[in-house]
Amino acid sequence: MSTSPEMQGFVEQFDRLVANVSRVMHGKDQVVRAAVGCVLAEGHLLIEDVPGVGKTSLARAIAASVALTWNRIQFTPDLLPTDVTGVSVFDQKTTTFTFRPGPVFSNIVLGDEINRASPKTQSALLEVMQERTVTADATVYRVPRPFIVVATQNPIDLEGTYVLPEAQLDRFLMRIEVGYPGPEAEAQVLRSEKDEATVSTLSPVMTGQELLEMIEFVKRSVEVAPAIENYIVSLCAHTRGLPEVRLGVSPRGGIALLRAARVAAAAAGRSYVTPDDVKAMAQATLAHRVILRPDAEVQGRTPAEIVARALQAVPVPRTLVR
Repeated sequence: MSTSPEMQGFVEQFDRLVANVSRVMHGKDQVVRAAVGCVLAEGHLLIEDVPGVGKTSLARAIAASVALTWNRIQFTPDLLPTDVTGVSVFDQKTTTFTFRPGPVFSNIVLGDEINRASPKTQSALLEVMQERTVTADATVYRVPRPFIVVATQNPIDLEGTYVLPEAQLDRFLMRIEVGYPGPEAEAQVLRSEKDEATVSTLSPVMTGQELLEMIEFVKRSVEVAPAIENYIVSLCAHTRGLPEVRLGVSPRGGIALLRAARVAAAAAGRSYVTPDDVKAMAQATLAHRVILRPDAEVQGRTPAEIVARALQAVPVPRTLVR
């Protein structure tokens, strides 16, 4: 398969970004590629797993690999919404209120252990994650572009955690798990401690402008056939009609799957999306949007199973008109 010079350049930049993040995420190539793909789809990323497997390291490595502004928010039970978005402060000299932007006013926001904050504080992110604006005292402030939230959370059955609201879960383009490393990769982790090869040693491998150009390239150059669009719509609709599902995949979920599949196609050097691209991105983009009924949860059903059933039940388009 021949590729254009522009597409080849995209693939090289994508691989360079993946390689830089992988310097501190040993043996997690697929996880890193998914995370980088989420950033290039200009979507928000939720990393969920048990403590100690590298969730925060992955988030920090992504931020450190691109020359953009970034802030880290440590979510705690006493964190206030204004600690996230900003606050209006009274200036005695001018006798007026001045808005002081919070840490969300940056290109990349690292939300560490986001589900340890109260639902009230978590909801402070709803507007900015969807509309990229913050409203304070009837004034609308726009955050810079690109704006990407990379959040980590522990499984909800761990002590001291809150369940993320459905509306906020739906705003994350992807949810991924890191998982424990294999024996060889874990040995590399131990060696990296000796060599001091940590996130703090990473340097940016591209500028913010280059990242924006990659984002725009995907939108401009990767085609999606009507058959693929219908396939995505059918997958989302299938999750809504199952009896054990309380809340199926929203239209926003279909958009997320489309954007992720476009990046997957571009990373493979293709200018069109295939059903395999959709299948590869389905679990990461759809499963966290499926809310099961209580009786289904008691029976041990999982959202991942619902998405897998949808992939099996919905016919795959055989011909693509490009």
